[in-house]
Amino acid sequence: MKLPQIVLVTGTDTGVGKTVTTAALASALQAEGCSVAVYKPCQSGAAKGDSDCAEITRLAGPLTVEAGVVLQEPLAPVPAAALDGVKLPPLAAHARRVRKLASAHDHVLVEGSGGLLVELDHDGGTLADLGEHLGRDATFVVVARPALGTLNHTALTLEALDRRELAVLGVVLGTWPDEPGVLEHGNRATLGSLRPLLGVLPERAADLPSVTFRAASTHWLSGVWS
Repeated sequence: MKLPQIVLVTGTDTGVGKTVTTAALASALQAEGCSVAVYKPCQSGAAKGDSDCAEITRLAGPLTVEAGVVLQEPLAPVPAAALDGVKLPPLAAHARRVRKLASAHDHVLVEGSGGLLVELDHDGGTLADLGEHLGRDATFVVVARPALGTLNHTALTLEALDRRELAVLGVVLGTWPDEPGVLEHGNRATLGSLRPLLGVLPERAADLPSVTFRAASTHWLSGVWS
């Protein structure tokens, strides 16, 4: 499978493993000799030390990583910006920056905030809308959890992408438990029937030493290249 130049990493919810999946994708691509940039349109929670950009750099190693706007409170971008008194950049500005990064790198990974339809600007624009701005140069990877409720959340996310005729590369399970049960194995099989299952990341992948994380990333995401 040939990975498109621009990959938008979205999730079925918050806390499903988008950041660690983005870091694993970056690591795997760098292991293939590709130059990679990561772009986070809106980073919130800076007041509590949250930085997906810093976490990706810690796990994946030196690469171009940047945020379009950094907000203080750990909230969705629009309410966080309201508390900060900040005007969010329009989606067109994010799209221009992603294209600029793409002109200098083999791949650009764009990590969303929360789920697919979380608003990223003051006009109601979402990561799905950013995908429309970027057009055929971009595709989506959907990160899901293996737990109860994931089938509905993942199906809704995929349906929203399909209705907009946006390309979907496949699904990643971002938090696979050490001892999966019947539920997790059943959900894994069902999700793999909805879209290609690109990979499965262990639940505490981010706790691994960075060298171990980078070495394992290609194995975890073996479906990306199959």
